[in-house]
Amino acid sequence: MLHVIRHSIRRKLVLATLAATFAALVVTGAVLMIHELRNYRVAGISDLQTQAEILGRAAAPALAFDDPKAASEYLRLLKAKSEIVSAVIYNARGKQFASYTRRDMDLPVPALPESEGSRIEGQDIVLFKRVIENNEILGSVYLRADHKMLGRLMDYLGLLSIVMLLSLGVVLPLSTWLHSALARPILDMAAVTRRVIESRDFSVRMNKTTEDEIGYLADSFNEMLTEVGRRTQALEASNQALVRETAERQRADEELRKFNAELEQRIASRTTQLEAANKEMEAFCYSVSHDLRAPLRAVAGYSQMLLEDHASALDDEGRRKANVVRDEAQRMGQLIDDLLAFSRVGRKAPQIVDVGMTELARKTYEDLNRLNSSVNVEFRVAALPCAKGDPALLAQVWANLISNAMKFSSKRDKPLIEVSAISDANEHIYFVRDNGAGFDPRYQSKLFGVFQRLHDASEFPGTGVGLALVQRIVARHGGRTWAESKPNEGATFYFTLPRDYVDGNH
Repeated sequence: MLHVIRHSIRRKLVLATLAATFAALVVTGAVLMIHELRNYRVAGISDLQTQAEILGRAAAPALAFDDPKAASEYLRLLKAKSEIVSAVIYNARGKQFASYTRRDMDLPVPALPESEGSRIEGQDIVLFKRVIENNEILGSVYLRADHKMLGRLMDYLGLLSIVMLLSLGVVLPLSTWLHSALARPILDMAAVTRRVIESRDFSVRMNKTTEDEIGYLADSFNEMLTEVGRRTQALEASNQALVRETAERQRADEELRKFNAELEQRIASRTTQLEAANKEMEAFCYSVSHDLRAPLRAVAGYSQMLLEDHASALDDEGRRKANVVRDEAQRMGQLIDDLLAFSRVGRKAPQIVDVGMTELARKTYEDLNRLNSSVNVEFRVAALPCAKGDPALLAQVWANLISNAMKFSSKRDKPLIEVSAISDANEHIYFVRDNGAGFDPRYQSKLFGVFQRLHDASEFPGTGVGLALVQRIVARHGGRTWAESKPNEGATFYFTLPRDYVDGNH
């Protein structure tokens, strides 16, 4: 097979034509031979049946008058039929009446006649035929004839071989001439292709010699060379431009590396400065909180003493003003605590562990309920998915959201707070829903800002820092916060935590 693959296309076409012609002759000869042999067998059986019919009619009087000698005379006439090797006439009782066997043959004959019919035994045809006259069975005729099928087959194969040789002898020069004419344009195309590859000269063209499909192929090939030449020129121009662009990019990359190095130095310097500023800010905050808390404690304490020790010396207006001073001093102290907690969130590295959110939310509510037992709240908490985060910071989130829900639903006859969550492939979404005062959704963008309040402090007290602290803690964990509400229809506050902790500061 490999030897054939390496031949030229001209030789391949000649070999393919010869192989196709040979296959067609073989198939045709086989079909004709099978048909001829079948007809030969049918003709042999038909001829033997005719012989048996003639012999039966001739022997009928001998059978009727029980004259074996006459029957034997009829059988001797079969010598003229060289293909008949043996014959037997049986009487009506099935006994041999007369027999004949060719001299050069010594074949056994059936002792009893079989049912009427014929069959092939090896190279012989065996036939049984009943002798009937006036609707009376007088006996049977047995004939065995040489079929000579093998000789007929060999003669036919010899004739077929001669026909095939003569046919191939005629086809070979014709196919050589025809395929030479067909292969020449293809060989010319191969030569042009080789020249183009070696010299990269796309101006070379193939000569068109015919107006048939091969001529169309030559035109298409020449058009392809034109298009390839044009695209090669465009590609070379593009490669040159790419080389220039690559050089420019290398220069730009070098400049970018230098800029990045300088930027990293600046960032490192600014980071150092920022860390120092944060430490100074933290120290300042603690100092301010300490310095502010001392006078605030004094104001709150003295106003409380004034109310307890000198209440009788004050009129109603004086007592009211003393209460305002005390309450505002306490509110200022709470505000300082909230601001300090808000400032510490971004500076302290969170301690990330697995947090059981169901237990954390329930415990937070129980702690808040002990501090404000006057409000009888129905609290429902579903099974919450565990989260990865800082337990202390997440406890602060639950404390702010649940305390807000308790505060804004406290004026309802039956305050209700629901805590639940849903999850998707990337994050857990937790929410706290109440049936309280709600808020106008037009102002929800102000909810998570520092000191932003949507209700009057006299109606619902607070510092306006809690939700800002929630947003900062959740963002520190790589999550999001938002809320949904309508006035007097309760509110729902959502926050998300990724399934895998993501530091929101990076």
